[in-house]
Amino acid sequence: MKGLIVCAGKGTRLRPFTLTRPKTLLPVANKPILFYAIEKLANEGIHEIGIVIHPSQEETIRGAAGSGERFGVSLTYLYQQVPRGIADAVAAAEDYIGQSDFILLLGDNLIKEPLKTLIDQLKHSAACILLTHVENPQQFGVAEINETRIIALEEKPKFPKSNLAVVGSYAFKAGIFDYIRALTVSDRGELEITDAIQRLIDSGERVAYAITREHCSDVGTSERWLAANNWMMDELYGEQNDISWESTLVNCTVHAPVVIGPGCVFKNCTIGPYVSVMSGANLEECRIEHSILLRDVTISGTGEAVIAGILGDEASIIGSSANGPIALKIGGDQG
Repeated sequence: MKGLIVCAGKGTRLRPFTLTRPKTLLPVANKPILFYAIEKLANEGIHEIGIVIHPSQEETIRGAAGSGERFGVSLTYLYQQVPRGIADAVAAAEDYIGQSDFILLLGDNLIKEPLKTLIDQLKHSAACILLTHVENPQQFGVAEINETRIIALEEKPKFPKSNLAVVGSYAFKAGIFDYIRALTVSDRGELEITDAIQRLIDSGERVAYAITREHCSDVGTSERWLAANNWMMDELYGEQNDISWESTLVNCTVHAPVVIGPGCVFKNCTIGPYVSVMSGANLEECRIEHSILLRDVTISGTGEAVIAGILGDEASIIGSSANGPIALKIGGDQG
């Protein structure tokens, strides 16, 4: 079995943060989202992994993940020239996958459910899809089920037939490529993986499913990114903190969980809960919680005013000792 991770999207809803890095390299609990997907495949013994990227992303994504040696896997980079949907990205991997069964993961999704749940069902099915109950099924691919199989799929329906959303974790036999090649562009201008699976169903093939009640996140907006950061920090650290020995905290109060990378200096601050800081931050006389700080952030003199949110590379927030106006620069050179 091989693994396939799709990473070719532009991440427009996460600008300005995606102007300087691909969405799949945004950090959650100080680790790039992509790394969680690679590690998840590696943990199931899947060591041959293809990563579908846009050519413009090669330098940054290959620079971050390398050849896969650090994960104990072999990474092969594949190219989607124009972002035309998930099925189009999968089509770019047909020669790489060959006749192998494979697991497909979306590079901007975080899923706690073990992949073994899908792998076991693939022995008796043409595909197996992970589903979860959602409150807003109109925003997802939605499955209609009958006992042990899926009988219909619809992408972002106006009138959904269930609240079971496709999470972004799939197991396929290689025959799925026959159905992808037959696809036409949807009303959204994309080749939909849900349409390919529907053709599989219509042909009489069995498409199984598993329903997860574990955490899963599509990190497609700032709100979802922050939510994913919170639950992942709970999973990894609970009531503990992870503070780099290369950072300095002076007269600070820390409420777990907090993750702080190297080269940071904090003075007279209240930090946390749910704060992750990448590197090079300089914080003084401030209070911050429920936040993601990218590289080289500066916050100074904001006192007891609560800072919460996402601060991009080189962002700065400068307060006033007289509790006057706060000067705000979010995202540094990004905007």
